Amino acid sequence: MRKIILTVTGMLFLSAATTAQAEAVNGQVTKIDEAAGKITIKHGPMKKFDMDGMTMVFRTQEPAMLKTVKAGDKVKFEADKVNGQFTVIKIQKN
Repeated sequence: MRKIILTVTGMLFLSAATTAQAEAVNGQVTKIDEAAGKITIKHGPMKKFDMDGMTMVFRTQEPAMLKTVKAGDKVKFEADKVNGQFTVIKIQKN
């Protein structure tokens, strides 16, 4: 019985890990605030958050990310909620 419970628990864990995949979203950088560690992006729909396209301010996971893009750049990025705040966890120019 214990073996069955452990197997089912492991399967549920793996299932949750594979469904929480990152979603790449297209957008355009409109503003960068390096001092605050924030980036403003006009983005398309974000299915992960059931959100329509809009312009939003995001925190960045790493301050160095802000040096790789500038206002006007078209980007593909991944975001997540970190400590309750929308945060860019990955970004690259298109």
